[in-house]
Amino acid sequence: MPLTVHHLQYSQSERIPWLCEELGIPYTLKLYQRDPMLAPKAIKDLNPIGQAPIIQDGDLTLAESAACCEYIIHKFGNGRLALPPSHKDYADYIYWFHFSNGTLQPMELLVFSILRVQSEGPATARYKEMFERMLTIMDKRLRENKWLAGEEFTAADIMTVFSLTTMRAFDPIDLTKYKGILGYLKRVSEREGYKKARAKADPEMELMIEGKAPRQFEDKLKAEGKI
Repeated sequence: MPLTVHHLQYSQSERIPWLCEELGIPYTLKLYQRDPMLAPKAIKDLNPIGQAPIIQDGDLTLAESAACCEYIIHKFGNGRLALPPSHKDYADYIYWFHFSNGTLQPMELLVFSILRVQSEGPATARYKEMFERMLTIMDKRLRENKWLAGEEFTAADIMTVFSLTTMRAFDPIDLTKYKGILGYLKRVSEREGYKKARAKADPEMELMIEGKAPRQFEDKLKAEGKI
């Protein structure tokens, strides 16, 4: 019985179809649309927190994108796209694998939440500066290295790209000045695994690899009369 991947469109669960395509493993993909902004009941029935991705492997149901990535890599991918402790870039791999969900994405959400309430003020300025510092560090890394862990494409890249692309449909961040990040996103967009995953998981979603923030998802729903 193949692995089943439950993917909520316009969400971080895009990481899992991409991982499966990069590994070349068989999987069944089930798609869910937001209703209108949040996850539909069908996702909440699988994960009471109401978040995707969710994977099913026989009797196992597992959520959390990092956990799903590690499970798939080690059970189905024979360790591919992860670096072992013996690898010279192992520490970089571990750091960047966890950086997106542990640091970058929470700060991105925090800055977005603060800006919706208060566009100016000491707290707003402080958190914006912290977030820009994170992007500057990542930009430097990607000007000096092809991929986040070094010369090898890994699951660290799969974990990170959502925060730099689709996430910006909810948080209008301008990446124009970060040339290292933009070059990196172009390299990502040229990968066959990425193209295949997008075609299956989010075929109607724009390619969000330019510097200017993409069209906001909320605006899209308003234009369609859904909110």
